[in-house]
Amino acid sequence: MLLGTWNLENLYRPGGPSGPKDKATYETKLASLAAVITELDPVLLGVQEVGDPAALDDLAGLLDGEWHTAVSTRPDVRGIRVGFLSRTEPRVVADTNAFPAQLRPVQSDDSGAEEPGAGRGLLAVEVETPAGPLTVAVAHLKSKLLTYPGDRFFPHDEGERARYGAYALYRRAAEAATLRALADDLLAGEGRTRDVAVLGDMNDEVQAATTQILLGPPGSEVDTPGYDRPDQGDAVRLWDVAPLIPADQRYSRIDSGRRELIDHILLSHHLVHRATAAGTGLPGEGAPQLPSVGPDPAARREAPGSDHAPVWVRLR
Repeated sequence: MLLGTWNLENLYRPGGPSGPKDKATYETKLASLAAVITELDPVLLGVQEVGDPAALDDLAGLLDGEWHTAVSTRPDVRGIRVGFLSRTEPRVVADTNAFPAQLRPVQSDDSGAEEPGAGRGLLAVEVETPAGPLTVAVAHLKSKLLTYPGDRFFPHDEGERARYGAYALYRRAAEAATLRALADDLLAGEGRTRDVAVLGDMNDEVQAATTQILLGPPGSEVDTPGYDRPDQGDAVRLWDVAPLIPADQRYSRIDSGRRELIDHILLSHHLVHRATAAGTGLPGEGAPQLPSVGPDPAARREAPGSDHAPVWVRLR
């Protein structure tokens, strides 16, 4: 079976301030997304940037067979949220944006304003599969894209750029810690026997400190000497499938001409040892063909498809 994650890029119905301008543009986008999902044929797909829950239902309606949707009830200020497309009825087990009790609010701008929780909700569901129950959490962490007062995308000076870069990093790190706390709850110290996955748009690359927070105890990553050596950390550790992705495909977005893998799938000990392959884009099609995006997210409001490639893992 195939498990995946995909940032759908501004999935809104037409007519709103962030959606496509007309029905024809919207339908073109849906058709483009549906064609990719049909080819992927996932048992469960975590999705990000769902602006309208009804739009995700519209997308599900274009797919062959019976599909189910679940979305977080905790969108960000733009209305985007995470969700799932599932072959079987998902049971929601968590939908939260609350920081762990020990984690204080983080500064978000020069005024001293603080954010007390994740900008977008973290959603976890359980589904039944031929191999048994599978529990999956999906997230969309704070973007590296910086927004300045007055909805500017460019700073007045380098001091402002540095400060707002720090504010974004504070928040992404706090959100990563929150996601890790949710993973701890889902694993419940039973990662050797429980099928758990954490996936989504983490907005940073494999070796970034924020991504590394999600893994838990270090020492047995894929393609390292410790991978096949059992240890006490196996019960709570998560493994990023990135090393299983062929090197020429190891990116999910192109930012100003630079390829980056910012969408991730992390698996429990029991689940990672069932992984047979991983990739980006469509299986068998090589490196994904993606547009290079710039600092203004509104520039692609009318574009079909997505500026991200799906990331997937195949499990036996």
